[in-house]
Amino acid sequence: MSVLIIVVHIIVCIALILIVLLQSGKGAEMGAAFGGSSQTVFGGAGPAPFLSKVTTIAAVIFMITSLVLAYLSAHPFKGSVMEDVQVTQPAATAPAQPAADSAPTAQ
Repeated sequence: MSVLIIVVHIIVCIALILIVLLQSGKGAEMGAAFGGSSQTVFGGAGPAPFLSKVTTIAAVIFMITSLVLAYLSAHPFKGSVMEDVQVTQPAATAPAQPAADSAPTAQ
């Protein structure tokens, strides 16, 4: 469960970084006023509402996964996958006796 949340968290982190880098800053039009070219790849104000909604959604998912991961690290699972397994006692065996011919001889 936590592995899935970590994977989603990492994917959302990378997506959030890329989405923020795709957006233009508020002062992007100021360069065009002094002779620079306007960088309108998507048109006039086309991507602004879409990218802001995607940023909001990614930020909410990032915060939720962060809270879930913090909760899971503070409250670790204390169970075991072997709780329901019955333990069987091994058959008692006598200790091995050394053979008579392998005993050291005194000189």
